[in-house]
Amino acid sequence: MLITPHFTLEEMTVSQIAAREGLDNAPPAQALANLGLLCRTLEQVRALCGAPIIVSSGYRSPAVNRRVGGASNSAHLSGLAADFTVFDLAPRELALRIRDSDVVFDQLILEFDGWVHLAVSRGAPRRQVLTIRRGTGYLAGIR
Repeated sequence: MLITPHFTLEEMTVSQIAAREGLDNAPPAQALANLGLLCRTLEQVRALCGAPIIVSSGYRSPAVNRRVGGASNSAHLSGLAADFTVFDLAPRELALRIRDSDVVFDQLILEFDGWVHLAVSRGAPRRQVLTIRRGTGYLAGIR
C-alpha cells in the first residue's frame, strides 16, 4: 500500500526483529495517519537530495521498540519518526542538508555517523538538531 508516491506502508513498518520473533508491528489507526505526515516530509527530503531514501526503521510497536532498545517516549511508537540514509550521500551531509533546508521537522538526529533520525510533529515543531556518538550521549547540533 502506497502512503505517498515513494513510500509504502510495508517499508515504514518492516522489522527484522518483529519477523524473527513473531512480534506484531502493525500500526494502529492514529499511527497510520501519522505515517502519512511523516512520509510527506520524507518526500521533501527525497526531493531535497535528489535520490531515494532507504528507511531502516519507521513505525515501531511497543513490543518492537522495547526489543530494539528504543526510548520509551520514542516518536517511532506513534509513527512520527524514521531512521534512514540516502544513496550516495554521507549521513552527516544528509543531516546538514535537512538542517539547512526549509523541511519542517520536530527533531533531527545524526546517529553514530551512520544514519539520520527525523521526527515530525502534529504540534509546533521544535527544529531540535542533535548528534549522538557512542559513549557520549546526545550533543546539541551536528558536529
